[in-house]
Amino acid sequence: MLVRAVWNDVPVHVDDQVGDGVSAELAGFLRDAVDDRPVKIAPSVCGVCGGRLFFMLVDDVEGGAERECSGCGSRAFVADSEEFWEDADPGAAGCPCGGEVFEAAVAFSLAADGSVRWVTVGLRCQEDGAVGSYVDWKIDYWPTDHLLSMA
Repeated sequence: MLVRAVWNDVPVHVDDQVGDGVSAELAGFLRDAVDDRPVKIAPSVCGVCGGRLFFMLVDDVEGGAERECSGCGSRAFVADSEEFWEDADPGAAGCPCGGEVFEAAVAFSLAADGSVRWVTVGLRCQEDGAVGSYVDWKIDYWPTDHLLSMA
């Protein structure tokens, strides 16, 4: 049974956790995009400069994403994407408006024991504010705690 709460006027599961800096639009979209499991929604933040805007490469077949900071150009993989990237055929994420720079956040869907079951990458275009999910993938191994810090 889904128990609802409200975060920044966005309906969420009572056990959801939304990280600081995730826009209400992106958090609401991600909440709606995932199943009824509790989620941890974490913002993508550049580990070098602290930037929060990215160019994104995604592969929706293999499931994976890599982000490039629009400020300093540093790159990082989302969750366990690096493990599968060699087999990936990534493409650049682009908004229908032509925008290519995004706020990014990751919804980690959690099982009852707190382990990550699904990873969903949400993007919010900086040109027109449109939100979307360009890739998601299932996690079928344990332990998964390390993934929660890899948004």
